[in-house]
This record gives sequence, structure tokens and C-alpha cells, in this order.
Amino acid sequence: MFDLLMSADMMLPDPDGMADLLSARLGIHQHPRWRQAFDDHPYIAHFLRVNKSLAIAPTRIEPQWHLDRPNAGDPFFHDFLQGLSAFQGPHRPMVTHSVVLALRTEKMERLIERLARRRLPFRLAQRTAAMDFDRLWIGVSPESIEYEPSVDGGLCIEVMGIEPLQLPPDTFAQPPVQPADPSPGDMIRVTARGFLVRDLDDTLRRCSLNLDWEPESAVDAFSQEGYRRARMPFSLANSARLDIIEPTRWNSDAGRYIHTWGPGLYYIRISVHNLAAKAEDLRARGTDFEWVEASESVGGKPLIRVDPSSVRGQIFEFEEG
Repeated sequence: MFDLLMSADMMLPDPDGMADLLSARLGIHQHPRWRQAFDDHPYIAHFLRVNKSLAIAPTRIEPQWHLDRPNAGDPFFHDFLQGLSAFQGPHRPMVTHSVVLALRTEKMERLIERLARRRLPFRLAQRTAAMDFDRLWIGVSPESIEYEPSVDGGLCIEVMGIEPLQLPPDTFAQPPVQPADPSPGDMIRVTARGFLVRDLDDTLRRCSLNLDWEPESAVDAFSQEGYRRARMPFSLANSARLDIIEPTRWNSDAGRYIHTWGPGLYYIRISVHNLAAKAEDLRARGTDFEWVEASESVGGKPLIRVDPSSVRGQIFEFEEG
């Protein structure tokens, strides 16, 4: 099992402006130290937090963009991104640079050995002074850099070690750390990142055979929501889950999305303390949203769906923590 969904990412121009927008519209925390940019790796990424404690909320929100400059640190990456963008579609509002999974070094080494032994396509980035650790992309190779979904079923997975993230020791505490005294409307953690696929069974089969990654329980079917969902777990209890979703009706929200934009990234779901208070906070920020009185996907409880036009086409949802 993987240890952590490192981030809920979004690849879009002006990540600095997007970080400001998410802070203003949703109350997501940003800090200059959480902005990452290197001369020899020409990209800008913000690792925003819904809760300032990484032990409570280790999965970050990551607006990022790759700059049109020579990439000395990873010269393959520009071509890889072009192929990945073509795979996702040129006009899709939510595009990933990769779904980044983290795991301990010894587990990562076993994963690489498994992929190599089975002659499955993968690529390792060279180590640099800025990034002196292994990063693994699945479904590509140095000689065939365009992503293809035979290994991970279209999930666009990147894997890195968890150690370079330098998470605080209490991230790994058992039982997991919980907020001590949250105020009404406080965000707790990213609970799920949705990902739309056309054939859930095929994606799960490939994850099982190639990555030894299984859903945490049986596949859920939500007739009102119009989709089937597999929740992919991580060993860190406070990590967000990866919700792999196959629409079952063309005229559900998920069905309309996949038939309009194709498979790929879907919602970012965040838990909060006192959902009604978060609704008031969003109103005060001028952020449009829909209050869903009872959503099957959160056990029949209320759910807030933020209007994507308020956050540059991204889908954010809030659930009771």
C-alpha cells in the first residue's frame, strides 16, 4: 500500500494567482515558504494547506505550472507534459501533471524492482542538487516519453519517497492526530481526490496486478449520484483517499463531466468542523456554492459544492468532519 496522497494538484497558468484565489475564496492557507521553484527545474508549485498542521492534514493543495524554459534538471519532462496534456485533452478545465503518491524508500525500491521485473514502462528522473531523491513516472519510458495507461489504468501516477517531504514525527502517530479544539468552520483535512475513469473494473485490475494496490473495501454504487466509486487507501490515516469514479448515468454530474471533458481529475473534498459555519464563511467571501442537503457519497449527510467558476474551473467540495 502507498503511504500518502501527497497533493491534490491542478496544472494551470499563473499558479501564484491561483494560490491567492484559493486563499481568498476558500480560506486555504498559503505561505511564501510553501512556494517551490528551482532554476534547473523550471516550474512553480504552491503546496497549500487546508490545516496548518501536516500531522492532521498531510495532503496538500497544489496549484502548479511548468515554465517554457530549458529543463536541465529533467530534460525529458517538457515532452512528457506535452504528451500527458494531449492524453487528458487540450481544453479540460482540470489537468494533472501527475497524481503524486509517496511511500517509504524501501517500499519504493520494491515497486521499482517489480516494474522492472515485469518489463512495465516507467521512468526515473535524474537526481539533482535541488531534488536529490528518486521520482518515478508510470506508463512512460525514456525511449517512449508519451504517457500510456496500460500500467495504472489512466491515473497518471508519479511516485516519490516520503522521506524528502520531511513530515513532522507526529504525522505517523497512532492513533492519528486530531484537531484539539477547532472553531466552527475550520477546515480539518483533504479527505478525498476524485478521479473519473471510463472503466473502473479495468483500472482496478491494472492497479492490482501492476502496483499491488487494492481498494479499501467493496466498490460503492450511488444511484442518486450516478456513479460507482472505489476508494484507494493509504497507510497514513490522515491522508486523503483517491476516489476512482465511473459514471453510471450520462445525465448525472459525473456523467456529464466525463462526456464533456473526458476522464481525469474530478473533485477535491475537504472536511470541516461545522459545515453550516463554513457555508457562512463562503458567503462572506463572496464564493458561490450549492448546499446539497443529503449526498449519498458522504453517507447521506450534507455537502457543499463550490461553483467551479469561482475557482478557475476546479471542483471543491466540503463535508462535515
